[in-house]
Amino acid sequence: MENVLVAGANGTTGKKIVKLLNESQYFNPIAMIRKESQKEQFEKDNITTVMGDLEKDISHTVKNIDKVIFAAGSGGKKVEAVDQEGAKKLVDAAKTANLKKFVMLSSMGAENPAEASELKEYLKAKHNADVYLKDSNLTYAIVRPGSLTNDKGTGKIKAQANLEQSGSISRDDVAQTLVRSLHDDAVKNATFEILEGETLIGEAIDSVS
Repeated sequence: MENVLVAGANGTTGKKIVKLLNESQYFNPIAMIRKESQKEQFEKDNITTVMGDLEKDISHTVKNIDKVIFAAGSGGKKVEAVDQEGAKKLVDAAKTANLKKFVMLSSMGAENPAEASELKEYLKAKHNADVYLKDSNLTYAIVRPGSLTNDKGTGKIKAQANLEQSGSISRDDVAQTLVRSLHDDAVKNATFEILEGETLIGEAIDSVS
């Protein structure tokens, strides 16, 4: 079992990621949390937690970790401090600890933030974090979903380096895509966009690597 650190474990998508990892036969989730009060919900399911604030030193969070999923977000409040610099800090920590893979939850539109009509600062922060990861020499997968919904997942998506269309996708299917991307035989050093679609997640992401 590989230990997977989940940054943003307490978020809506983060909780889904942790649950999937906990049910997996391959991975063991380590939930990164910012407050003591967030511990109980994970520990009742025997999920290990580690305290870590992306605005502070987080080098300790990667101890005994094999891989990382970065699914943290400031909700638009601290895009530079959390979405950009927090991600960079975790990339640095992962590199120092020689982690096997870093899976980044990014966003559609992060390739060209200047072209966006809204959320420009957020997309710019995501863009900078993505570029930093690509340049880090870590093995990575950068997943860029369209707008997130709380619909029930279908287990099917469409995925391409550039889908050239906008749209939405359920958080369930985003979480599944991120977890699937952790596998050694899945996407390596690839950046791709995802929307709801008709192709099984495993097949869809195999076609982008």
